[in-house]
Amino acid sequence: MKLAVTGKGGVGKTTLTALLAAALCDTGKKVVAIDADPNTSLAACMGHPTPDSIRPLVEIKELIEERTGVKPGTIGGMFQLNPFVEDIPDKYAVEIAGIRVLVAGGIKNGGAGCYCPENSLLRALVSHLLVDADVALVLDMEAGLEHLSRGTVRAVDALLVVTEPSMRGIETARRIRKLAGDIGLKRLYGVGNKIRSRTDEDFLRDTLPGWEFAGYLPYDDGIRKADMEGRSVLSGASKETVDIVKRLAEFIAGRLTLA
Repeated sequence: MKLAVTGKGGVGKTTLTALLAAALCDTGKKVVAIDADPNTSLAACMGHPTPDSIRPLVEIKELIEERTGVKPGTIGGMFQLNPFVEDIPDKYAVEIAGIRVLVAGGIKNGGAGCYCPENSLLRALVSHLLVDADVALVLDMEAGLEHLSRGTVRAVDALLVVTEPSMRGIETARRIRKLAGDIGLKRLYGVGNKIRSRTDEDFLRDTLPGWEFAGYLPYDDGIRKADMEGRSVLSGASKETVDIVKRLAEFIAGRLTLA
């Protein structure tokens, strides 16, 4: 299962990524979670004791130069479009609760020439993991839309669009769906988050007609407290939330089996 999680900033996509990775790990799968958001927070969300000590891959200049043949920050010249990346998960991932976590950092705008080597490395890494049949992959994408405009997640099995019951979240979700269609990504599912009542669920269904929702996560005060205290969201999530995420993963697995 290869999943990408996106949505407006602050809707809970990193929390869902962490919970999904844990749910897949609990089924015995080898799980890799990638933090591809410039505001890297997945490792902290999952309870790593010193997340600031993890160097994002886009900042490891010696690795990028070694694999692409071009020193980061240079403009022009030839660089390796398909660099060797198979050893990166073993060498650079940190293990948290049985899950290998890679902090990619933001995949920079493709129009900025000085970032081309970084893009090449990260795209090759994601492509490698997408075809690794032994790995369940969960991508925590940057907030908003920019990664979709480049087609970074075209090859994932499904795109999960997290939204809360707010018009700003809804508008972002609508734009994401349009861009996903533009790059040919057909399996897109909504995930409602911070749901306080049936009215919130109805609001999402009414404002996003035609969407298929994989699940609705309740507003979980335990997650909020864990975040405030710097603990893993996995330690704060209620049993109800954990069970819903497990059912969400089963729902998606069922849809992929039918596809």
